Amino acid sequence: MTGSLRVFALTLALTSTAWAHDMHDHGVPEKLGTVSFPVSCAAAVQPSFNRAVALLHSFAYGAAAQAFHEVAAKDPTCAMAHWGMAMTAFHPVWAPALPADSFAGAQREALEATRLAPPSPREQQYIHALGLLFQPDKDLKPAQRTQAYEQAMAQLARANPNDVEAHVFYALALLSNASMTDRTHAKQKEAIAILDPLFRQYPDHPGIAHYLIHASDSAELAASGLPAARKYASIAPSAPHALHMPSHIFTRLGLWDDSIRSNLASEAAAKAHDDVMGELHAMDYLVYAYLQTGRDKEARQVIADMKALADPDMSDFAIAYAATAMPVREAVEQGRWNDAAAIVPPKTAPPSVVAIGVWARGIGLARTGHPAEARAEAHRLDQIEATLRTSGDEYWSTQTGILASEVKAWAAQTAGDTSAAVALLTDAAEREDRVEKRPVTPGPVVPAREQLGDLLLLQKQPAAARSAFENALAQAPGRAGSLRGIKAADAMQRP
Repeated sequence: MTGSLRVFALTLALTSTAWAHDMHDHGVPEKLGTVSFPVSCAAAVQPSFNRAVALLHSFAYGAAAQAFHEVAAKDPTCAMAHWGMAMTAFHPVWAPALPADSFAGAQREALEATRLAPPSPREQQYIHALGLLFQPDKDLKPAQRTQAYEQAMAQLARANPNDVEAHVFYALALLSNASMTDRTHAKQKEAIAILDPLFRQYPDHPGIAHYLIHASDSAELAASGLPAARKYASIAPSAPHALHMPSHIFTRLGLWDDSIRSNLASEAAAKAHDDVMGELHAMDYLVYAYLQTGRDKEARQVIADMKALADPDMSDFAIAYAATAMPVREAVEQGRWNDAAAIVPPKTAPPSVVAIGVWARGIGLARTGHPAEARAEAHRLDQIEATLRTSGDEYWSTQTGILASEVKAWAAQTAGDTSAAVALLTDAAEREDRVEKRPVTPGPVVPAREQLGDLLLLQKQPAAARSAFENALAQAPGRAGSLRGIKAADAMQRP
């Protein structure tokens, strides 16, 4: 980061030392936006309750929990304060949505909210919906809980058509149940249909803009999220997450300079909060954007800054993912295959993160003429896939299976089995097309279709390669590798 940009970004960062305790907590915003959530608690705590909800909408979960706790301390009869404390343990667009380490505490708060029984039927509906998330039945799966919550929030929104918060939280409930394999984006479109009119009416509401961005985070819908992306950072300009979130849309649309500005500010704000996860998350998006604009030196500096961080918690999925993905992106995107082959997968990271390092080694080994060693890394990926599938993690087991097929394809190409290489990468691309990315990542290190284009170029099939690159760009506009590939394919076809 240049000195002037770092100073600019730091002016946006909150100077308070309050910060995140939760792995998905993104810090305390100095400016929170405008929220009005009337409750039947003492009139004196209403402004504090509104502030707590605003914190919740910007995913500042630790700060929001503290703010709701302060409301409860000032008004011990305020049931909705306990509703709020429990809601900070519900992370709808993250995985898991109901973290195990905070579940029991949230259950206690939900029971206390029920015990206090507010006089307002509307507030009772909020508390009833919350109770469905944290009901004591141990046999209920998380998806059953979030689906029951969504249905209850739908009823609440219908019963209270003028309650803005009911509709905003209902839209968020829809997103909590959006399937990564539903390429029609049905739940996201339902949420957008709710939030779009509200965004025009309440342009300074942090949750509306924030959730519109999440709902639009796909190739199909990204353009519809651009107005919210342009607005959210100005609603809560000191929040690392509010500064970062627009880059989800900018990345989808290939707006690299916008993404870089967004994540420079977010990185600085997260650093000011000592929010390591937020800092690394922004840095991963920065590396991705720098590499697409040919700013390799800046990408390497971000990676150097990441490596200088003191002992990041590699058991934390989001931290481990960003820390592992950044150097992999830089080596693989630039075709430095010896460097890729030398990557050491993290030992203490979750299996789905270890897989990224194993994949990089496998690709590097295959591209440097060591197909047998590459196949050994592919076998390791097969084992990780099986472990993830056995644990019930269908999403990351699918992603790891795709990585394994990619390594097998490049090993086959190096071994001279060109038809098997094309078949394996085509299959990987088709499987990748069927699933959406998680918010934790700006995208695959190299999309399978872009790799297919590279493979077809090596096999002197420029027309098929060009088609693969075009399809890759339809999913990930502006990617440098695909743009270079099209130029190379065109050059190969010239007489």
